[in-house]
Amino acid sequence: MNVQTSALALARRQFLGRMTTGMTGVALAQLLGDEFFPRLLAAESTGAPRPPHFAPKAKQVLQIFCPGAASHMDLWDYKPMLEKFDGTPLPGAEKEVTFQGKNGNLMKSPWPFAAAGRSGKKISSMLPHMARHVDDMAFIHSMTSRTNTHGPGCINMNTCFTREGFPSAGAWVSYALGSMNQNLPTYVSVQDIRGEPPNGKANWSNGFLSAQYQAVAMAAQQPLRNLARPASIRPDEEQATRDFLKVINAEHAAAHPGNDELRARMATYELAEMMQLAAPEVSDLSREPKHVHDLYGTNDPNKLKAAYARNCLLTRRFLEQGIRYVSLYCASRASAVDGLLNWDAHKTLKADYERHCPIFDQPTAALLTDLKQRGMLNDVLVVWCTEFGRMPTHQEGTSGRDHNPDAFTTWMMGAGIKGGVSFGETDDFGRRSVVDVATVYDFYATLLHLLGLDHEKLTYYHNGAARRLTDVHGHVLRSILA
Repeated sequence: MNVQTSALALARRQFLGRMTTGMTGVALAQLLGDEFFPRLLAAESTGAPRPPHFAPKAKQVLQIFCPGAASHMDLWDYKPMLEKFDGTPLPGAEKEVTFQGKNGNLMKSPWPFAAAGRSGKKISSMLPHMARHVDDMAFIHSMTSRTNTHGPGCINMNTCFTREGFPSAGAWVSYALGSMNQNLPTYVSVQDIRGEPPNGKANWSNGFLSAQYQAVAMAAQQPLRNLARPASIRPDEEQATRDFLKVINAEHAAAHPGNDELRARMATYELAEMMQLAAPEVSDLSREPKHVHDLYGTNDPNKLKAAYARNCLLTRRFLEQGIRYVSLYCASRASAVDGLLNWDAHKTLKADYERHCPIFDQPTAALLTDLKQRGMLNDVLVVWCTEFGRMPTHQEGTSGRDHNPDAFTTWMMGAGIKGGVSFGETDDFGRRSVVDVATVYDFYATLLHLLGLDHEKLTYYHNGAARRLTDVHGHVLRSILA
């Protein structure tokens, strides 16, 4: 037997040996497909609610994001040793070079910290309104990031990956649980009036999931475009066009039963039709009484604060209407002048944060107060994020702080959260997380757990791998759960 004949025989044996397994798989797929695939496809294409893995503590998520790497030791993480050794070198790091170069000496926070609530939690005196909520919050003081760059950092905090192309947490939740309403999106991104965060739409992308899971961008200052019917088209003409489109779409879908992208696009168009009535109503802030506007500060003389306050009020209305996941941004991309548009205070931390804290403080606290007094925190999980932390030293030649991926703070409150607690610790100066070090994977494993989802079982097959929001990492932070 020559080499060619031998190779051919080997190929035949391999084919026959694998044929039984292969045909069994085809038969099983056919049997399961006949029973389950149409229902799964219908649920995905219509956005219908889908059951979680186990009983959830939370049904909705409000993510509040402050882009620019908000400084933990100037807002949430009190460091008395930083005050004691202010103006001296950071021990062991006298010549440390970080993101933008050399660092100077330790720099205490420009503002005192004050004890708040029954728990006595100390937070910055620049956040007097937020201080009223510390007994409902669980602080995670030992967060770490995989990057010290804003764009990848924001994406990492939203998708668990530093590269674009992966689904955001909101997209994963939409995919897993579906919609809670018939007339509005499942996932909404509320952008700051100052613009998009670093890396823009990648922060709320659907990634490799179906396009229907990407967030819809809506904000008080940004009404949905093309929502109203053009004056040149009569109502009966518009309805007739829609009816005809439904017929031809249904025929095409019946002819291509496995085309889930087509069904997703059809569902998107149908949602857009329903939103023509629902979106203007939910976006109409004039329906709110004066005392509510006063609570949020929607008419504040500070135009940036008033704009953010209107977005906070709009966010509460979105959650009231059953939107599953809302991402609310306070600040935007970096600017030529550090700290002007976001929390990236490289040069003048004191001036920057005295601009940002008043914008953030009252409206955010009002949103939390409003959710609580309406009983909505029984179902809504609130999380606060930023992409990484800042150095306890000042940048050489400035009065600002450089990037620090080794330590930062996030917090959670609301449905399923034990309030008035802190998880993890940084070192004496806030330079590194040292106790119960946490990752973004742990953060989202915990978030998914509260929604009744096992982060290891929430997968999507893509490019030969069963992909997860938490990649191959993550542990639930059980000590902060109620």
